[in-house]
Amino acid sequence: MASTPSSAGDGRRGRLPHRIETDAEAVQRDLVRLVLTVVELVRQLMERQALRRVEGGDLDEQQEEELGMALMKLSEGMQELRDRFGFTEADLNIDLGPLGPLLPRD
Repeated sequence: MASTPSSAGDGRRGRLPHRIETDAEAVQRDLVRLVLTVVELVRQLMERQALRRVEGGDLDEQQEEELGMALMKLSEGMQELRDRFGFTEADLNIDLGPLGPLLPRD
């Protein structure tokens, strides 16, 4: 049986190489994707909380209108950022393995 680098008996089993080859553009794109994912998660949480407050009767009509406009502008801003960086909504939904996707699928 041939020995592979990961199974070699030199004590380095499972270790990362000293240098990881990275593409600066890919790293930047992944960072932007992560930041947009976090912002989208917070946006969706804010939207759900706002709906609870509206349904609970905590807001007057003017506050509901202002909240609706703010959420609409935030949603439009997220769409512009996704377009600018070439991401779709699905691109921002990180798969958490057995836990499922990070963002709910609407």
